[in-house]
Amino acid sequence: MAKAKSHLVIVESPAKAKTIEKYLGDEYKVKASMGHLRDLPKSKMGVDIEHDFEPVYQPVKGREDIIDELKRDAKKSDIVYLATDPDREGEAISWHLKELLGLTDENSYRVTFNEITKKVVTESIQHPRQIDQDLVDAQQARRVLDRIMGYKLSPLLWKKIKRGLSAGRVQSVATRMVVEREEEIRAFEPKEYWLLDAVLDRIGKQGRFTARFHGNEKKKLELGSAEEVKEVVDAVSAAPFSIESVKRTDKKRSPAPPFITSTLQQEASSKLGMTPRWTMSVAQQLYEGVEISGHGAVGLITYMRTDSQRISQDAQHAAKTFIVDRYGTDYHPGEPRNFKTKGSAQDAHEAIRPSDVRLIPEEIKKDLTSDQFRLYRLIWSRFIASQMAEAIYDNVVIDAASAGYIFRANHSSIKFPGFTAVYEEGKEEKEEVQSPLPDLQVGEEVKLHEIKKEQKFTQPPARYSEASLVKAMEEKGVGRPSTYAPTISTILDRYYVIKEGKHLRTTPLGEVVTDLMRERFGDIVDTEFTAKMEAELDSVEEGKRPWKSVLSDFYTGFEKELNDAEQALDGERIKIPDELSDELCDKCGKRMVVKSGRFGRFLACPGYPECDFTKPLVIEMPGRCPKCGDRILKRTSKKGYTFYACGKGADCGFMTWDVPVKDDCPECGKTMFKKSGRGQKKPFCINEECPNFLPEDQRGYKKKTAEAKEGEEKSGAAETETKKKPAAKKTAAKKTPAKKTATKKATGKTAAKSGDAAAK
Repeated sequence: MAKAKSHLVIVESPAKAKTIEKYLGDEYKVKASMGHLRDLPKSKMGVDIEHDFEPVYQPVKGREDIIDELKRDAKKSDIVYLATDPDREGEAISWHLKELLGLTDENSYRVTFNEITKKVVTESIQHPRQIDQDLVDAQQARRVLDRIMGYKLSPLLWKKIKRGLSAGRVQSVATRMVVEREEEIRAFEPKEYWLLDAVLDRIGKQGRFTARFHGNEKKKLELGSAEEVKEVVDAVSAAPFSIESVKRTDKKRSPAPPFITSTLQQEASSKLGMTPRWTMSVAQQLYEGVEISGHGAVGLITYMRTDSQRISQDAQHAAKTFIVDRYGTDYHPGEPRNFKTKGSAQDAHEAIRPSDVRLIPEEIKKDLTSDQFRLYRLIWSRFIASQMAEAIYDNVVIDAASAGYIFRANHSSIKFPGFTAVYEEGKEEKEEVQSPLPDLQVGEEVKLHEIKKEQKFTQPPARYSEASLVKAMEEKGVGRPSTYAPTISTILDRYYVIKEGKHLRTTPLGEVVTDLMRERFGDIVDTEFTAKMEAELDSVEEGKRPWKSVLSDFYTGFEKELNDAEQALDGERIKIPDELSDELCDKCGKRMVVKSGRFGRFLACPGYPECDFTKPLVIEMPGRCPKCGDRILKRTSKKGYTFYACGKGADCGFMTWDVPVKDDCPECGKTMFKKSGRGQKKPFCINEECPNFLPEDQRGYKKKTAEAKEGEEKSGAAETETKKKPAAKKTAAKKTPAKKTATKKATGKTAAKSGDAAAK
């Protein structure tokens, strides 16, 4: 008869439960809580402000079966191990579980796993601890703080601007950052500058090279006008050139540190085209465990919500062994590399690294999804490179002088690859290099072959991408690793910000809300205030401050600002300016405006109610229609699928599910396309008359039946027809009773969700 399981281990996800149960043996039963089982109520604030900010927690609705099952299993167990994620929120979930299941200090313990491997899991179970109440209180303070702000600010925005809006300690600051970047762009005044290159030849020898204007013999100069350029050109055209200096140096470059949450999100965006939200979702899968042939379920990486660059000695030793065996002793620096963690970091966990460096990405690729493989390879490569030797470059800088002016040429070539044999950080500011330079000597005269000049203008700062916004939030101390991705998702969901390509652009709604927040709640949307509040929460975690005193200090000033704002805005309703589009109304010819509805943004005629014409929001894609040469527009079918159609609609009839790209086919000159979906995809030509034509069945899609194709074409064609408001209302009225109920519930909870948005 099988021995009864006497120990219960509770984790958050079924994937993690499966992996851990494999490591612990028959005496342990591992169950998943599926996240929070107790929280503040959805339909009301749930915080008693008058009685020392006491929170009122309730079991999460819809989780009754899980709670009952865990209670039964807990009663049958000698010991319950609370093994939720190793961060503040995970500690709070364990505390809630302990309270909800009626556990005591004698029959329950807290364990954490920085990585889901047999060694770490078994060691952690052997060294349990009690719940860290300081960590729990820090999370309670964050939760209650964000709930108070959300529930107090959101109704004000509803009354003064528009229903369904929200504000919060982190999301409002993130929105302000995007708004202020847009304001910088609008206020930017371009400044003229010139690039001046001298193409030089050796006299009597082979060797032409290009040197760029650097300045005069005293200092570096910038050329700001055509007159300044002419002065230099006239001078050097009438004087000889000679080599003034030749400097050869070995330039060393050190590897980047292993990933933390923010740098992983940035690099995954830059190299893999993955959004922060999707990056964290895939990283969670890698952490919790993936079935690997010959190994079973394996957690492939360490915990992915971290701001620490610390690496364990065991991991450093494993990396050294791997590097020496695979690349040789020259590729290891001799001593393990350690990286300094920022002073504001919590430093609760190691950096993100592979749990076992011997699980080489290419060797387990067949067991991973495409995104799992790409992200795991990125993490694995970055960690291995971080422990490798420096790369060494042979760097040559040559200065050519004429008429008192200096023209400089430089070139770098790899001398020893070091860590670059494995990984190079994707830097936008990567140094430009040119072709190898001739073996020139100091004092050697060279001949001017040609002068090249180019007028340029300084460019405004670039709009934030999701990745660069994460970087800016981290630098300013806005939020913590667990909040970056949810915060960006929130401001996108609220339409305070929209994505155009990879960049984030503020909307008129986002600007109106930010203006109100800056005017009436300037400290709340100030990055320094938000960073200070994060530091206050850290002090609670460290046991230096009572969590309710942090709330009390905050609420005193917040309540006064709220009352002042209510009085100042009494009777006022703030209008959201129309966002003009380039589209003209098909009925009356007016320039259409962008509106937001229940199902997203759409185009509407500003002449309503006299003209009620609406149509889907037009997003212009790169390239041209392969049939008629008109623009290509991004559309959405009635079932929510994205397709691409000619701007002329039914007059042309072209539509495709493939994504147009900016490149033209080198053979026929028509726009190329790529397969839809995440990640890098190779462009192909869809022109059947072109030698480069790639048939549909070779583009990587599943083969479609003739009936399916016909259905897709009808769906796409139907979407190009215009929609009218009365018809939309009629459709909405015909919803099934089930959908009506769902809609009613959603409406009733909107304010509650708005109040919670800042915490996410």
